[in-house]
Amino acid sequence: MGVLKSDTLKIAVTGGAGSGKTSVCSRLKEWGLNVISSDTLAREAVAPGTDAFKNIINYFGKKVLLPDGALNRSKLRRIITSNDVARSALERFVHPEITKLVQLKIAQAEQDGERFVLVEVPLLFELGIQDRFDVVVLISAKRELRIHRLMQRDNISKKEAKDLLDVQMTDDEKMQKADFIIKNDDNIKKLMKSADLFYKKIYQKHAKSGESA
Repeated sequence: MGVLKSDTLKIAVTGGAGSGKTSVCSRLKEWGLNVISSDTLAREAVAPGTDAFKNIINYFGKKVLLPDGALNRSKLRRIITSNDVARSALERFVHPEITKLVQLKIAQAEQDGERFVLVEVPLLFELGIQDRFDVVVLISAKRELRIHRLMQRDNISKKEAKDLLDVQMTDDEKMQKADFIIKNDDNIKKLMKSADLFYKKIYQKHAKSGESA
């Protein structure tokens, strides 16, 4: 756990596709935490008019656009999971934008005097920005479970789900870098209980110390 750089405790929630990050973040939001979702960050990073959006269209062509002019993210995902060169190009366009947005959101939370700010960052370690957070929480789940969840959630084939996981850093690698690990190998009730325990631990340790500062 890093040294606190401000009165705002900066928490990153990370984990691979299908791990249950969004469910944990939703639960922590119910506790009153300021939660910034990865989906919001991803959409803002590639919104029409951004540098990332322009670079993506220049590289991939208009075939990756939806009829309304927005990016067809599912089509892009299919392309990059089977093409390493295309994936590297997309990361080169998008990663700096996401990093910039994360910094902006954190700065805003600090300016607003938030006690806690939680950012859902699936590619935290891949972006190399874990040191910008005071606490890193990894949501971990068995590979086969994640494949099953992705097939159901995104209505994709088993091969597509496996391909997506194959291009991501493994949980074993991430575990070595995380401060907290929440396992999601069981039912949603147990996951919510684990999220509650994490919140109470963080709140007891940091909210009170903030009050006495």
